Amino acid sequence: MNDELSVVVQDLVKRFGDFYAVDHISFQARKGEIFGFLGPNGAGKSTTIRMLCGLLHPTSGRASVAGIDVAKEPERVRQNIGYMSQKFSLYNDLTVEENIRFFGGMYQVPRSEMEKRLRWAVRMAGLEGRENAITATLAVGWKQRLALGCAVLHKPAVLFLDEPTSGVDPISRRQFWELIHEMAATGVTVFVTTHYMDEAEYCNRLVLIYQGKIVASGSPTQLKRTAMKGELLLIECAPLGPALEALGNSAIVIDAAVFGNALHAVVSKAAEAIPVLRTELEKNSITVTRIEAIPASLEDVFVSLTAHESRGATP
Repeated sequence: MNDELSVVVQDLVKRFGDFYAVDHISFQARKGEIFGFLGPNGAGKSTTIRMLCGLLHPTSGRASVAGIDVAKEPERVRQNIGYMSQKFSLYNDLTVEENIRFFGGMYQVPRSEMEKRLRWAVRMAGLEGRENAITATLAVGWKQRLALGCAVLHKPAVLFLDEPTSGVDPISRRQFWELIHEMAATGVTVFVTTHYMDEAEYCNRLVLIYQGKIVASGSPTQLKRTAMKGELLLIECAPLGPALEALGNSAIVIDAAVFGNALHAVVSKAAEAIPVLRTELEKNSITVTRIEAIPASLEDVFVSLTAHESRGATP
């Protein structure tokens, strides 16, 4: 990763009638950076990516990808990027090799390079000896790696991955991310959206978007340390339902949610809140077996920030 900018977004807006799908957002991604774009469904992630890929014209603002203005030269943008979604964009009735050659033609890979790039894509996907296999017969993890190979046959400067690991098993997801890091190491900027918080940890930098606006940005470590206003408590208790309701009614609890067999609660000062909450819960006939301060995870940050925004509060 270096200081050369591959993606620059300035005050970008996309409006449909009176609805702001993307509401004056700004950010930058550097060459060789793995840039995570997080947000719940309907937050504006896919709309932003469509604009950055030259598929959707912005209402206002500016954006450039690989030094190309997405509004002025959308076709040129599309020739200089790779794109892969959770649907993988493969043709299931074609063979592995036929898919690779098709996308090579789409991306105008030179004939002199095609055979070398085809062998690279097959090797990366782990499909040596299965070049003539019909794509529909492949396991999902293999399809994913094949789709990635097809998306980068033309050696794009920027790679957009829109929920690329949805429905893929954990081992295949880990292998996929190893490939992503290898690509970033060669200078490719990888712009990825994901719902998996463990995957967000693999990114160099993250932006959290909610209702069309950016509500937080920084490295995973920075977000876990500073983005959540307050301290986090782990509360193991029973029954969970009434306990969650009691925390919601507490004046000292900023936010609370169920995490597995326990509750996570955000408070201003953990040391002061612990004895108060233990007393409040026990008064509601709730058995508390453990209550202590813990470090925030990215999922905690994500839930806390979106909860604040949905209530109209500034995080």
